[in-house]
Amino acid sequence: MTDQFVRPMTAEDRAAVIELLADSDPWKRLGYQAKDWDSYFTPLPQGRDSYVIDQNGRVAGIAVLRQKFLIGDYLELLGVADWAKGQGLGKRLLVHVEGAVFARAKNLFACVSDFNDQARYFYKKQGYQEIGPMPNFLIPGSAEILLRKTSGPARKNTI
Repeated sequence: MTDQFVRPMTAEDRAAVIELLADSDPWKRLGYQAKDWDSYFTPLPQGRDSYVIDQNGRVAGIAVLRQKFLIGDYLELLGVADWAKGQGLGKRLLVHVEGAVFARAKNLFACVSDFNDQARYFYKKQGYQEIGPMPNFLIPGSAEILLRKTSGPARKNTI
């Protein structure tokens, strides 16, 4: 039986998380290298909630959440190790993050690269709506697409 659980990221997870991200797309295509991830995770991201999914004592995925983005929160990073893909771990991490977000806010935002068809399909299956592209946001000739999942309007109509 596989033992999987989501937990807060610790400094001891840094090396595994950096390796996971440095070895995967779309990050490689976007030009991110291990040194970039080392800077991002040293120290651990401040003012953000960082989670890993642990599979049998090994870090299999990462999620970083920034609170108070627009009228909601922003999923800054979601990644699953290549060796752990296809096991539902990305969905499990996302469900964990959504549980925290929707307990306090109505909206969760994320971005996905326009060329990342697998991620676009994943988010669509999880109920995210594509809001619109941001051309040339990270690399020339490519767009990041803003996504949103909502539990309803931020305010109730008082009229």
